[in-house]
Amino acid sequence: MSRGGKWRLTTSVMRGTAAVTVLGLTAWGVWEVIRVLQEDPTTMPAAAKTVAVKNLELRTDGVLGNDWLARTLALPKHTSLTELDLQVMRTRLLASGQVNAAWLTKYFPDTLKVQVAERTPVVRVMAELRGRQVALLVARDGVVFEGHGYEAALLDSLPWLDGVKLTFNGERYEPVADMALVADLLSRAQVDAPHLYRTWNVVSLARLKSDAEVQVRTKPGTTVVFAANADFFQQIARLDYQWDLFGKEPVPPVKIDLSLGNEVLVAFQPAGLAQVPIAPAAVAKPAPAPTLNFFPNSQPKPKL
Repeated sequence: MSRGGKWRLTTSVMRGTAAVTVLGLTAWGVWEVIRVLQEDPTTMPAAAKTVAVKNLELRTDGVLGNDWLARTLALPKHTSLTELDLQVMRTRLLASGQVNAAWLTKYFPDTLKVQVAERTPVVRVMAELRGRQVALLVARDGVVFEGHGYEAALLDSLPWLDGVKLTFNGERYEPVADMALVADLLSRAQVDAPHLYRTWNVVSLARLKSDAEVQVRTKPGTTVVFAANADFFQQIARLDYQWDLFGKEPVPPVKIDLSLGNEVLVAFQPAGLAQVPIAPAAVAKPAPAPTLNFFPNSQPKPKL
């Protein structure tokens, strides 16, 4: 390459490097100005400090919307971002119970951005709130909350919770113990046997402490007993088998006890009890009372 060509190449590289450097410095300067204004609003012009909040932007992983955000924060008119205490705002959001975590950021001159993570309801529970009986929601961590933004069909699909004592501390109900166990049972049923889950009406923890049992009352009237310290997958598989046998009877069983290991106790009204194998090798004879055919089919069903 000639001396002139080398010079032109060198100057071209220098000009490109200079342009990239200028662009980088400009971007860094803009970012620094924004950062300083966000962290120290006192450095911004006085006129900008008095601009009222015009935009509330909500990002959520659940069902809450901007209307709920505006009602919850209840910002007075003509309030500017510099007047907002973000910790106070965050406390208001968390007070609902539906919000598990919240982050708030001021974007001057007039935007407040809010990001929340919501709890997911597991069951419903009836309780007194503000002088009247209302249906509240309970999450996996036991937090009790009113619930906003949920579709009626979703709420109607949630079982009711029974056999627990709610404690009100003056502001809200204390979290319900052992809800992680209930959530595991319900989620397992939803995934592995949704046709059974849809029949579940009430989940009772009345005998959890005394007998390590969780009782589920179905819409047809059958009480299903689960062992709290046993695998729910296997118990639901046994229930599925028994429900195929007896669920379509004119009078369904009043009780299916799955807490006895490999044996399942099935009781009919008024007094009949029978121990039924999971997958019998032969047709079993019905108990003397009541006179019901426990195995209407001549061939046993395969084990689930």
